[in-house]
Amino acid sequence: MDLPIGCAGNGVLHTDQEVPDIDTRFRMVAEAGIFDYYDKSPLMGEIDQYLAASARHGVPIRATGWYYVLGRDEPLLEWNLKVAAQVGAVVHNSQIMTRKLDGTPVSDAEVAESYLRAYDIGKALGVDPCFEIHINMWSEHFGRVERVGRLVEARGVPFNMTLDHSHVIFKIDNPAEQAVQGMKADIDAGRLVLDPCQPGHVCGIWIEAGWVRHAHARAAVPNNPVNIWAKHPDGSPGRGVQYPFVRPAPGEWHSDWEEARLEPWKEVIRQLMRWHATHPESRLGQISTEFIPPPD
Repeated sequence: MDLPIGCAGNGVLHTDQEVPDIDTRFRMVAEAGIFDYYDKSPLMGEIDQYLAASARHGVPIRATGWYYVLGRDEPLLEWNLKVAAQVGAVVHNSQIMTRKLDGTPVSDAEVAESYLRAYDIGKALGVDPCFEIHINMWSEHFGRVERVGRLVEARGVPFNMTLDHSHVIFKIDNPAEQAVQGMKADIDAGRLVLDPCQPGHVCGIWIEAGWVRHAHARAAVPNNPVNIWAKHPDGSPGRGVQYPFVRPAPGEWHSDWEEARLEPWKEVIRQLMRWHATHPESRLGQISTEFIPPPD
């Protein structure tokens, strides 16, 4: 079963001190010789550059993505879906922020309605919006994902999501991170399981529901070290949602590195691949590798 592997555009660089231009990024992806596509939304005014670079270097744009505040960004989501179709993408990774424009938290029903609107727009364009599992988004309480998925399915519509399980893995054995959106109470009560080696874990629920249409491969480990080398404007470090996949050279990483700590992350990948290989109805269409230089 064919499964294209792509590269997220923000990670196409050698260091965050020298960010390549659009054409150079496409050339770097092509020269790597291992990627099937490029994953990034062009900004306004960049569409022609993306199309030209894609054609010049033979690297298609299969996926795009952006983040949205409900109550403000519905027109932007529609525009980005149209842009996705224009550049040839088949999925648009959609991050819905935790709070609406008025500052109140988004409800499960509001997320579901937002998805249904995006689905209708995307269906007419041949682009599937995929709502992502991500920190700082509604889905940071992982129990909400199944509730929203069931709300969508109750309307007769397939629920398509982006699985970035690094956001799940880094919260294992991490009480402070589990406390966000009150999720720790559900974990402590056994209503929510993060460990992919345990029955009923959240990633397994999503995989077996057939909801994973798109995936991001960004490695992380339980209780991941915070990103002390990438700070927010207020000086706070990144929350630490990525971990080197291979042993870093001296000076390339700020913390101890142990390959064995990656095992839970790898286990989810194994389960996703196994399910995809044994279920012809799988909607998983591609996986984008993703490592990012800015703070999480």
